[in-house]
Order: sequence, then structure tokens, then C-alpha cells
Amino acid sequence: MPTATATLSLSFAPSKKPHLSFCPFGATSITLTNFTSPPIRRPMTTSTVSIEKETVISERPHTFLRQTDSEDNGSIRSRFLSMILEKQESVCGALEALDGAGKFKEDAWTRPGGGGGISRVLQDGAVFEKAGVNISVVYGVMPPEAYRAAKASAADQKSGPVPFFAAGISSVLHPKNPFAPTLHFNYRYFETDAPKDTPGAPRQWWFGGGTDLTPAYIFEEDIKHFHSHRSERRGLGGIFFDDLNDYDQEMLLSFATECADSVVPAYIPILEKRKDTPFNESHKAWQQLRRGRYVEFNLVYDRGTTFGLKTGGRIESILMSLPLTARWEYDHKPEEGSEEWKLLDACMNPKEWI
Repeated sequence: MPTATATLSLSFAPSKKPHLSFCPFGATSITLTNFTSPPIRRPMTTSTVSIEKETVISERPHTFLRQTDSEDNGSIRSRFLSMILEKQESVCGALEALDGAGKFKEDAWTRPGGGGGISRVLQDGAVFEKAGVNISVVYGVMPPEAYRAAKASAADQKSGPVPFFAAGISSVLHPKNPFAPTLHFNYRYFETDAPKDTPGAPRQWWFGGGTDLTPAYIFEEDIKHFHSHRSERRGLGGIFFDDLNDYDQEMLLSFATECADSVVPAYIPILEKRKDTPFNESHKAWQQLRRGRYVEFNLVYDRGTTFGLKTGGRIESILMSLPLTARWEYDHKPEEGSEEWKLLDACMNPKEWI
């Protein structure tokens, strides 16, 4: 269980910007309710983002930052990159140690004008069917619709092309055992320069991210420890924030770092408890149906996926979040009162778990 220290946590209200409060729980033990309904997806357009094509490299570079950024070790860009690189290493190390058999495959890439990333994926391990932990740094120019996909509060803005910098870590972990929940987390930092048609406008910056748990079967003690689509929530809560710039950058960098630090202590104990639980074919079939929902949510509503596709990102890395296997059945409904029904009911009718 994360240590009970006074940590920054998040409250969320429909149609309002997230705000911070202090709470004596580990960062990922907060359950959010009152999510707004999933936004209507805007059609993909033919507009493109000016991002150079990536080049796969055999060794990690010294940095993914442009020289002007890398020379300032105290900048938020530089320190955020150092943080996500360290978290990728520590999370992958913890997952490999737990799995015991699988090893992460690593791909690194750069772009000529700066930026790049590292994808690390473990497949067909002893515990994980698929586990991915990616970091990326992007410099580019995006059209207004990509800006709106990246920043919720920009939905009604009609700006011209926007130069931007983005860095983040993103991970989705799909265990084999149906009783072990899927975990997703991502933490990111954005900066934009003035839109090209409004020179002199102030630079924008914000932090975003979250950690959430998506089980196929409910174990209340697991959810308490840890902490839409089709009128369902994707999972059973976690922490989520976006467009966060109401506090100074130092405080918010510390907040994002603490959230990332909480991933391993919040999730690994649950896996240790559930990874060897006996299961049968019906349990596995239900897990596959729920993974089908996960795929739907990620491809239709997930803002990170939408942004990656609209900005010409690396497809293998963007689709890393998808499970190896999933299942769809026409009009499937679990028997009322069954364990499967309890999960669906909790997804459709959010509750406070702590």
C-alpha cells in the first residue's frame, strides 16, 4: 500500500477544470466519480502535423531534446524527460522481476530535428500477455484540430497551426490471468508556442496524466488498495487530470512525479495476489469480452490515441496499448447477479470505493 503521506490529489467535476487538494492517501488511491460522458469523437481530417519521420536507432541517444533544450538541465523539459526515463526503467524492472520469464524488447528512435522515444514491450510472459511502457518526445507543428484533441479546454478555439513540444510516458499492462486487472498509466507535459496566425500570444503549457485500473472481476480489497463507452466507464477508477497549469511548474512536476512513483506500489501487490488464481474457460472468455471494450474505448475515445494518430506518431507505439487478444459477441449480456454482471454494474454505476 502506498505510504500515507500528505500528497497532492485530484478532484474532478463535470465541465470544470480539475483542481488540486491535499489528501492523506497515496496518489493512486483516489477514486474519481462524476466523469462526464465520453466526448463525441470529431471526424478525422486531412490536415497533417509537421513532424519529421522517425529513424530507428540501435543505441539510446544521450538525449532526445534539441540542443537548445538539453543545454539547460534545470528546465522543465529536461527534468520531465529525466523523470520519465527513470520511471520507464524502474517500472520495467519491477515487471520483469514479477514475470520471471518474459523480457522487454526495446526499440529506440529519433527525429532529425529533435525528439524521439523508446518503446519497451513484453509479450507472452509468464504473468503478462502483453505489457508496454513507452516514452516519447515530440517537436512539431499541429493543426487546430490536433490542438483540440490534445487540450480539452481548446475545444472552441479556432487558432492556426500551433508549434508544440510534448513529452510523456505511457503504459498499458495486460496480465494473462482473468482475475488480475489491466493497468494503464500515462503522464505528460505539453508546451505550445503562439499559433502562427496570432503572433505574440503567450506560450501555453500544461501537465496531464492518470493511472487507472480495469479489472474483469471485482475484488473490493484490490480496488481499495489501488485506490465511457456504451454508457460504461472503462474501469473502476483511479486518478486523472489534464490541462493542469493552475499552480507553478515546480509543484506540478512534483505532483506528476509522485503519481508516477505510486504505480508500482499500487499495482504489483495486486498482481502478486491474483496472478496464480485458478480460472476456467468461461473466466477467460469474459476477460476477452472486456478487452474488446478496452480496444473500443482506446480507439474511439482515448485522447492520447487520437492525438498520436492525428500528429503522425509512431503507429507501433500508439497501438502498444491494445491487448494481444480480444473478443466481441453480438449483444452479450451476463446473467444478472453473476460475478460478471457485478463488474458490468460497477462500470455503469460508479461508486466510491474508499
